[in-house]
Amino acid sequence: MPDPSKTSAVPGADEKTEVLPETAVQLVEMERLQNELAASEERAKNHWEQYLRALADVDNVRKRAAKDLENTRQFAVEKFAQDLIGVKDSLELALASASKADVASLIEGQSATLRLLAKAFEKAQIEEINPEGVPFNPEQHEAMMAQPSDAPANTVLNVIQRGYLLNGRLLRPARVVVSAAKS
Repeated sequence: MPDPSKTSAVPGADEKTEVLPETAVQLVEMERLQNELAASEERAKNHWEQYLRALADVDNVRKRAAKDLENTRQFAVEKFAQDLIGVKDSLELALASASKADVASLIEGQSATLRLLAKAFEKAQIEEINPEGVPFNPEQHEAMMAQPSDAPANTVLNVIQRGYLLNGRLLRPARVVVSAAKS
């Protein structure tokens, strides 16, 4: 019978596993590659999260810009509208007092109302086009008729209706009478 003190409880425990040098290099290389893979996966996960955050930020900026644009569109004329309310109030006052007022006070009231309107236009950067005596400009003038005259051809002789520019952009052309060469 074998000696129990000399036998081990686990079969093969006494046997030593021998690692060959090329196997050890392969194991070290495999462990290094696994570590690099884990690190790369972690970086990829971080980059994906950064991408998602950036995408959400871009979407938020787009939504904020759309909201700002809508607010600007809705309230762009607010100051101009407030200025026009004063003009309307002045016109209503003139109509209410027209039966009691004399001609001079009516003329003064209309002049004051026109000044209020001119001030509102100035604040809104609406510029009046009154081209009398200048050469006809089809970009700002609309010729209603031509009239023989001693003035050079295509000169504005008379303004039928003034034109208006808003920040340099034409709102309405001036309607004019232009000179034509005498026959």
